[in-house]
Amino acid sequence: MARFKLVFFSPVASTQRVLQHLFATYPHHVGRIGLYGGCAFVTRGTGQFMPLQGAQPAIGVVGAQEFVEEDRVEVVVSETPEGGERVQMRSVLEELKKVHPYEEVAYDIYRLEDR
Repeated sequence: MARFKLVFFSPVASTQRVLQHLFATYPHHVGRIGLYGGCAFVTRGTGQFMPLQGAQPAIGVVGAQEFVEEDRVEVVVSETPEGGERVQMRSVLEELKKVHPYEEVAYDIYRLEDR
């Protein structure tokens, strides 16, 4: 069973909407730890970026440094839960990008070792 930790950054106002969408779309794959669903770890911080020429930013303007209160969100993703169907990590990322408000979603993926 391949398991990953997906870490992404979201503006605070959008975090729960993004998480709830991922949990509803992949209830057996995203945020599932044993007999618990909807699991995530969320920490608050300040993200910064400067949209460059050609960008269409959801927040800020091209050429100006922007500072945004964001959440760092960590969720476990299981490609094949026990007794369940297989879902590719790629599909979860595509869904994240569809629902996330940013034009470019910042994320990290860590492969988890078996226990």
